[in-house]
Amino acid sequence: MRIGGLASGIDTESIIRDMMKAHRIPLDKITQKKQYTQWQLDDYRSTNRDLRKSSDKLFDTVMKQSTYMQKNVSVSDEKAVSITAKGSTSDFSGTIEVKRLATQATLQSGVLKDNGDVKISGEDIQNKSLAQLGLFTGDDDQTLNVKVPGSTDATPLTIKSTDKLSDVLKQINEKTGASAFFDSESGKIAISSKNSGEGAIEIDSTGDLAQKLRLIPATVTDPNIPVDPDVTIDQDIPRSTLGMDAKFTFNGLETTRSSNTFTINGFEVSLKQKTDSPVSFSSSTNTEKVFDSVVEFVNDYNEMIEKLNSKIKEKEFKSFHPLSAEEKSDMKEKEIELWEEKAKSGTMKGDPAISSMLNNLRSIMTTTVNTTDKNGKSVGEDGKPITISLKDLGIETSKNYLDNGKLTINEDKLRAKISENPNAVYDLIGGKDKGIAQKYRTELQDAQKKITVKAGSSTAVNDTFALGRSMKNMDKQIERFETKLQMMESRYYKQFNAMEQAIQRANSQSAALMSSLGGGM
Repeated sequence: MRIGGLASGIDTESIIRDMMKAHRIPLDKITQKKQYTQWQLDDYRSTNRDLRKSSDKLFDTVMKQSTYMQKNVSVSDEKAVSITAKGSTSDFSGTIEVKRLATQATLQSGVLKDNGDVKISGEDIQNKSLAQLGLFTGDDDQTLNVKVPGSTDATPLTIKSTDKLSDVLKQINEKTGASAFFDSESGKIAISSKNSGEGAIEIDSTGDLAQKLRLIPATVTDPNIPVDPDVTIDQDIPRSTLGMDAKFTFNGLETTRSSNTFTINGFEVSLKQKTDSPVSFSSSTNTEKVFDSVVEFVNDYNEMIEKLNSKIKEKEFKSFHPLSAEEKSDMKEKEIELWEEKAKSGTMKGDPAISSMLNNLRSIMTTTVNTTDKNGKSVGEDGKPITISLKDLGIETSKNYLDNGKLTINEDKLRAKISENPNAVYDLIGGKDKGIAQKYRTELQDAQKKITVKAGSSTAVNDTFALGRSMKNMDKQIERFETKLQMMESRYYKQFNAMEQAIQRANSQSAALMSSLGGGM
């Protein structure tokens, strides 16, 4: 702590502080420049993130052929059959007659009883081991083999005598293609294959575990053969039911599938119930979904170029510098907000990478590509190649120069073109190599690379990009200047301290002289 001016009565602290303020002006300018560079860095990186999102969205939407091939499918009996387009590139129609639905194989054990011939309950599963229930012979581990329809080999499960019945069922559920549970009311184990399809569930074991669990049936029931109502079925014996493939006639071809849901020619078919007559179906282009995708593409493009044009044409307010902490202390919060809004303006003004990209995009949006007509012909009656451009879709560049190249849409014309020839719309916008979206995406990626050279990425070190190197140099300047100011301030204090000491000595000499003269009178 310094206390100056005791001898001179001069407020040396205030004098030195005011003197240092003048010397700090160059340092403040460097600090302000660094802050502005940081704002530039943030804006460029934010722009790069936006460009990356736009690039990814193009790839995931309008660059995929499936975007333009979305179909509506009508079915004459939706209670029996449902059909959904899953990437088909052509229309689809015909008939389907369901002869039989696919079913799952099942296995039902006989009634499980313990050593006392008492039916096993739910509590036994929780509290008693297989050995305690009399369902496990010996102490050595046994292997329970479970085979389900569709599997080449059985799945081996290692079972211990100390395991509970619930442990066995848990292994079946987790490790095999079957689901199993114990019904405490009937005292039986019920097992079903997780997938439908031809075949039976087969279970055996290295010991007598499968027999003890009563999971080896004497016969297998075919679900297609009706059970004679006059025949009494012994409910205490194991019963196995075959899983069945779905059987149907598709456009005159009789065929089967292991599941009731399957794909044919890019359409997902779901069989729901048996039919007595053929069910007809047909598909057509889902014009509205394709229309929505193209409109979204245009809107995203317009939004992007509006945002980027506003950034590169943003006005700079050179008289509004970044505020220091001392300056902020004298201002209200709203005043600071308004000031910094102007101070941050123009960080990307006239950027050449963005300007070049926007100019190139305007040119890309006038691209004309070769395509085919609705009949698949690539050459017209005049012998010339068939071509298409955005103008043919009703999409044109705005004639208002203030729109900076935004696109406008004639919705009726766009819908008509999509309905007439969705493949041509794909060739123009999404077509590989020659399509507008591919060229658009290439421009975005080139701009990203140029911006990265200038502003780096969030994980980049300052030495690897231009603005980072500038900030590093400014940090060094600030450090040197602060050292210089500390030395200067120390020198001022030494000088004022020397002055105080000189005044103090003069005062002491004066006092001594006065005392001497007074003593002589």
